[in-house]
Amino acid sequence: MADNSFSIDVAAIRERARQKMNDGPVTAGYGRSPEEVISVLNDVVATEIVCWMRYAQHAISATGIDRAQVAAEFSEHAEEERDHAMRAAERISQLGGDPDFDPKTIAERSHTTYVTFDDNDLKAMLQENLVAERIVIESYQEIIRWLGDGDVTTRRIMEHILAAEEEHADDLLDLLGN
Repeated sequence: MADNSFSIDVAAIRERARQKMNDGPVTAGYGRSPEEVISVLNDVVATEIVCWMRYAQHAISATGIDRAQVAAEFSEHAEEERDHAMRAAERISQLGGDPDFDPKTIAERSHTTYVTFDDNDLKAMLQENLVAERIVIESYQEIIRWLGDGDVTTRRIMEHILAAEEEHADDLLDLLGN
């Protein structure tokens, strides 16, 4: 019968930790290129900022009979999108990178687009935000698969964000009456 007991060389781990303190959380067991992960996360930051801006604009501009309910949902989603951008930016910093908040390139790097509508076209706003959520869901699923076990912390952050995006899509679908 094989011995499946857990065993690690704590002394060796302690020595490596002391030798490479300046690498922060990136240890020898990190299975991705930090530069690649930082680049991908900067695109996530851009995507989340564009989503925040779109939701915020729609929340402020929405008019019509269902305005209160729809605007409240847009406002809630906007705040969550901003939080997602900050979580991704914080992870970039942990990995030794610089979050890219450059307004000149945010729209280019975003997976979604920024589209506005007539103030009373709540249905078009809902549909556009639902399309954006679906784009983000598929993109983030791909990022999560790519990360795999190579960067478990970033993967978990992305999984948390993905769960919220799926909830957003469900909320929008409910508001559309589908």
